[in-house]
Amino acid sequence: MIRPITTIQNEKVLESAIKRYKELGIILPTFKQMRNPELIPEKIAEKLKNIGLWDFNPLNLFRITWKNEPKEFGGLYGKVNYLELPKALTGIDARIVLLIGKWFPTGAHKVGAAYGCLAPQLITGGFDPNFNKAVWPSTGNYCRGGAFDSKIMGTESISILPEEMSKERFEWLRDKVGSEVIATHGSESNVKEIYDKVWEIRRTRPDAVVFNQFDEFGNPAWHYNTTGPALEEVYNYLKTSTSNFAGYVSATGSAGTIAGGDYLRTIHPHINVIASEALQCPTILQNGFGAHRIEGIGDKHIPWIHNIKNTNTITAIDDEDCMRILRLFNEKDGLNYLKSQGVEQEVIDQLHLLGISGISNMLSAIKAAKHFEYTADDFIFTLATDSAEMYQSRVHELREERGNYSPLQAAKDFEMCLLGQRTDNMKELSYTDKKMVHNLKYFTWVEQQAKDVEDLNQLWYDRTIWKSMFEQVEKWDELINQFNERTGLLK
Repeated sequence: MIRPITTIQNEKVLESAIKRYKELGIILPTFKQMRNPELIPEKIAEKLKNIGLWDFNPLNLFRITWKNEPKEFGGLYGKVNYLELPKALTGIDARIVLLIGKWFPTGAHKVGAAYGCLAPQLITGGFDPNFNKAVWPSTGNYCRGGAFDSKIMGTESISILPEEMSKERFEWLRDKVGSEVIATHGSESNVKEIYDKVWEIRRTRPDAVVFNQFDEFGNPAWHYNTTGPALEEVYNYLKTSTSNFAGYVSATGSAGTIAGGDYLRTIHPHINVIASEALQCPTILQNGFGAHRIEGIGDKHIPWIHNIKNTNTITAIDDEDCMRILRLFNEKDGLNYLKSQGVEQEVIDQLHLLGISGISNMLSAIKAAKHFEYTADDFIFTLATDSAEMYQSRVHELREERGNYSPLQAAKDFEMCLLGQRTDNMKELSYTDKKMVHNLKYFTWVEQQAKDVEDLNQLWYDRTIWKSMFEQVEKWDELINQFNERTGLLK
């Protein structure tokens, strides 16, 4: 049976972790502080004024929040970082708003999901930083976030990701973090190969503890309690008396970020939660398979932690559209063309904040707005989980492959890939559709990953299970406070 992690697993291991953190001066933030950084102690905030956003300093655990000042050194906190896209860019009346992940440590929000997985084991005696190594299987940013968190949380890491991911990821993991890096066969959609390597590590590395983002409930729990409220805050900044919170778009990925929709449904029960995937690998849309270039979303299976009942619609985005818009948003001629079409300079200057998956999310929002005939009163929220800074090698590869970018190409890409988004390759999910998608978990998790079929059924039939898994962070905060008290570092 699936149960929350709310009790001490091993007091001896817990005491070992507390002793190490006392020696290293590591203080753990609570989930409530990540949601509301104004609760962070003043002495910690003062020290952050002299620390860079990407510095390997334990105090950067207190920058795992959507509310960091958008600066690379010495920033504190403000409002949630977001970008609203105008009709001149999207071609639609509905208001599309993206939360911006660039201003997290590592430049992506996955440091939060990783913390949500590692911290609960640490504070309950399930992980000894003196002995254990944290294993982060991922298709991209999650292992980067996990490796970063591991380094500043006093332990070593093993990062597993497909060999065809962008070279920036590998260089940073090896050269900056010093993580042990394992490159598995394939690209973004080759998740099973990652799982096979995980089983090998479990058999041969007794010191290894695997934090699999696809089945660790700490991943969606972090998003439910942090990303969900951040989305609601931005809506409250922008809404008028006639506004409607119409939709929330998230790539399926590991099914962590989409849990922000579970939170939003507690406030806006009729919200349309829209899952986005690659057309080249339409797992939910068509039970399909394949390889694609939308780095950061992972697929060819249904994550164990995806609450399918709370997903209303599926959209599939052509990765070619994403690559062409990546150039449009990051080449000089592309930006100049957008300005000629009436896009304001203030927006143009921020388009680099969208990485490839952020572009895909934007296109899904446009597609959904057209399908559901949303108006200027309707808001659709989504995320740019990382920025184009992570993909400059891809921009260079496209330039080498296709030649220099031009105003004519910019016009084609803007007209076809942005304004020309259609309402094909999407589906509204019925109850039966959702159950069919949920049942796909059987083949990955029961047949391949040794989960119990009773647990699979619990995720569908138990009406309380998801609520209990999301709300366990309240107990985690109690245990974090006890952990910090035992180190004595806040006195």
